[in-house]
Parts: sequence; structure tokens; C-alpha cells
Amino acid sequence: NSMMMDMLAAIARKDYQDRRRRQAEGIKKAKEEGKYKGRQADSDLHEKIYQLRVINKLSISDTAKLTNVSDRTVIRVAKKLASERSTAKEA
Repeated sequence: NSMMMDMLAAIARKDYQDRRRRQAEGIKKAKEEGKYKGRQADSDLHEKIYQLRVINKLSISDTAKLTNVSDRTVIRVAKKLASERSTAKEA
């Protein structure tokens, strides 16, 4: 019985790995063809994060709690938008 379970587990693992490999190949091919770009950024959420963090000078953790995202997301979005907007002002 134990040997049978081990065999079934090995088959399931192999199937899982094959599916993941085929999925990765499909994504790679779609990216090369310009059809796969991933999830679109939530511009409303990003704007809210920017307003709270950069304009209102809230802490990272307070901004994260208010927007229901991780601290790392707040840091990444605020940094990205701040650099984009400072570049836009210079131009």
C-alpha cells in the first residue's frame, strides 16, 4: 500500500512538473510574440499610495494599512511615481 502511494505521488509530481514546464514555455512564446504582458498595474491604487506617502507624508506602514497592500508595494510604487514625476517636471 505504501509503495502504491509513493508511485501515485511520483506520477502526480511528474504531471505537475510537466504542466508547469509547458505553461512556462507558453508564457515565454507569448511574451516573444508580444501577447503576454502580465497583470496591468492598478493606477488608481498607485495614485492613492503616492498621495498618502509622498504628498501627505504618511509612514510606509500607515500607507500600507490604509491601502491594504504590503510595505514593499508602498515603497516600490512611491519610488517609481516620484521618479516619474520628477523627470516629467524637468522636461
